[in-house]
Amino acid sequence: MIEASNVSFSFGDHQVLTEVSLRAHTGEVVGIIGPNGSGKSTLLRTLYGALKPSSGSIQIDGVPLASIPLAARARRIGVVAQESPSEIPLTVAEMVLLGRSPHRKSFERYTADDRALAIEAMRRVEVEGIARANYAQISGGEKRRVLIARALAQNTDHLLLDEPTNHLDIRHQHGVLLCVRSLGITTVVVLHDLNLAARYCDRIVLVCDGKVVADGTPNEVLTPELIEPIYGIRVRRIDEPDCVQLVFRPESPIPAFRSTTQPKGNNPQ
Repeated sequence: MIEASNVSFSFGDHQVLTEVSLRAHTGEVVGIIGPNGSGKSTLLRTLYGALKPSSGSIQIDGVPLASIPLAARARRIGVVAQESPSEIPLTVAEMVLLGRSPHRKSFERYTADDRALAIEAMRRVEVEGIARANYAQISGGEKRRVLIARALAQNTDHLLLDEPTNHLDIRHQHGVLLCVRSLGITTVVVLHDLNLAARYCDRIVLVCDGKVVADGTPNEVLTPELIEPIYGIRVRRIDEPDCVQLVFRPESPIPAFRSTTQPKGNNPQ
């Protein structure tokens, strides 16, 4: 389980997060959505310790994140950040194999099991065909899938993903998120595409102006009443048998909402 309790964070005088609480239960896929600049990526970075909250706490399976050594964190939490390294002189296979480094001592050789896990991770996101390619020379979408494969190769119980579908075509967007769901591990994912969030997330946390505005199932959160004022765009909702889908109507813009209300939907349990 991943739990954030009343987390606040500031960059200097700029308050980015204000008393945000979030809980992802064991095996649950929780999506974080919200407009640009709402604090989604900052929240995710606090969850794996890249940023230290000014107040509040983060716990992993009931253990304070701050008390977990960095090497141990890497064995428990797989991360795909928004930024992608581009000039690393490694092959795709070597980059993915780096995901096994937290499980090895310094200068210890990778094992046959490590290599098998890396190969399986590449197969899952369909980059095994470019395993020998120079990572720096492949496309942005391919780089994204390689970094996801590296996180999968870590073989952790928790996975944090910041816009994993960025640069991916439609087929690979769905393929990656299907893969993530199939892992059955505790996952928190930042997504811009609300329809992808509706299809692949068990719960959705809607963030605006650094605050949680709604927390609940896709059916509870993805309503025109919540989405229209947050994003400033008209929405028509379609209730399909397997999930909610939204159709956006940009020809009728509306004023964007600034968060001043209490969270709606279910409270984190």
